[in-house]
Amino acid sequence: MSKRMIAIGFEGSANKIGVGVVTLDGTILSNPRHTYITPPGHGFLPRETAHHHLEHVLPLVKSALTTAGITPDDIDCLCYTKGPGMGAPLQVSAVVVRVLSQLWKKPIVGVNHCVAHIEMGRIVTGAVDPVVLYVSGGNTQVIAYSEGRYRIFGETIDIAVGNCLDRFARVLTLSNDPSPGYNIEQLAKKGEKFIDLPYAVKGMDVSFSGILSFVETTAEEKLKSNECTPADLCYSLQETLFAMLVEITERAMAHCDAKDVLIVGGVGCNERLQEMMRIMCSERGGRLYSTDDRYCIDNGAMIAYTGLLAYAHGLSTPLEESTFTQRFRTDEVHAVWREKESINNNANS
Repeated sequence: MSKRMIAIGFEGSANKIGVGVVTLDGTILSNPRHTYITPPGHGFLPRETAHHHLEHVLPLVKSALTTAGITPDDIDCLCYTKGPGMGAPLQVSAVVVRVLSQLWKKPIVGVNHCVAHIEMGRIVTGAVDPVVLYVSGGNTQVIAYSEGRYRIFGETIDIAVGNCLDRFARVLTLSNDPSPGYNIEQLAKKGEKFIDLPYAVKGMDVSFSGILSFVETTAEEKLKSNECTPADLCYSLQETLFAMLVEITERAMAHCDAKDVLIVGGVGCNERLQEMMRIMCSERGGRLYSTDDRYCIDNGAMIAYTGLLAYAHGLSTPLEESTFTQRFRTDEVHAVWREKESINNNANS
């Protein structure tokens, strides 16, 4: 009986620090994380976020190993988020992995954060070859796999959809616990009046900064005069943003002749976005694949699993190249494991 391959993964690209232990078949042995939560009305700054990650990373490593019931000797490789993300928080994972690699004598695998979301979504939901909508605080992309890479068909040309929601939550001084986007979602359920907001779709690209400016101004004017409620504004903002996302996803599906959609990233937890996308998919004879906050939200398991896929196909990152970058495009990654998967599928068909 051959030994199962195990990886430990470190995710710290934004306000969450996570450590996950995963096997090659996608079994998650442990996946603890800790979120840096700021006071209402405030975002999170790189330096303070990095200090938070430094404080919590080693307890998380101990917790991950204990819960998984393994020791460092059982680990085949150490995986970390190479990018994209915020510089200072990314640095924490990179440094920790370098140190542990030398202490434990284990190889390193640098992982693209976006690709990790996709692979985690695929293994958890069973989606084979869907069009992917990746929506988070820092990213908004419509993606499909083709010839060894995840190709970006459309994306935001300014701010990400999660950033738009987070910044509006600050205007309303909503709590950041558990997340501003979640609290907007709950408030939106109470909205009764729809307020027209700008709708900015350009082909398969979207723009959110103008909508944010408009709704901020509208909030300042209409809330004072009691023309609407904060719930109305949250409802209107969600409906507009998500309609845009459904439109560009459907356009990509038509382009790729695909029927299924996988939603990944933190905003992918939103039940209203899932509902709107599910309706569109069913009208096209397809299916929506989505997950809950255990896998949508940044976590160490997604880094461990994607890194282990790469490692199992002969890829690793030399110590001197185990750096991080705030900009790391989804389509820069050669997804060699998908090529092998395609060959196997063709052989079996």
